[in-house]
Amino acid sequence: MKPLVQVGQAYMALSEGEEKLRAGLFEEAAASYNRAMTVSRTIPEDEAYDHQGFDALCYTGLSGAMVKLERFKEALASADIAMHYFNRRGELNQDEGKHWINAVRSRAAALEGTGRPDEALKAYRMVCEMITERKAEMPDKEEQLLIIEQHISRLDKGAATDKKPAGYKAWWEFWS
Repeated sequence: MKPLVQVGQAYMALSEGEEKLRAGLFEEAAASYNRAMTVSRTIPEDEAYDHQGFDALCYTGLSGAMVKLERFKEALASADIAMHYFNRRGELNQDEGKHWINAVRSRAAALEGTGRPDEALKAYRMVCEMITERKAEMPDKEEQLLIIEQHISRLDKGAATDKKPAGYKAWWEFWS
């Protein structure tokens, strides 16, 4: 198979994954993202093709699908792989910036789902800042910010109730 055919098949599977994710077909979306990465790995390394960048796009979508399937550990692993690539690139202005934001959002949701609210709160704040700072167009920017602010508010309240007031002593401290 010629590399151009493989590239086309990989991007077709990536596109299918994105369509299925938007349609709410999360298992099928995950399968499409995995198929896209499998096909892209058949492209020779010496070809002028950004293997890591393509994988980052796939892992971003895969993390979103895994969050929806409530498979939070897998979602976190996928988001971390994607973010490793995007954090080194640091492009919020390009189309990849949308994927970077999605990876951070999926990571936040995965952290929340795995019972790590402090880390999730930090990640939600980061994605909120990223969306606010983004210079390129985002058609649903206000809606995304509203949803993220709701997560932040809920997690922030939970963190506030977990903190003890100044001078607090546990019952057993009085007896020791």
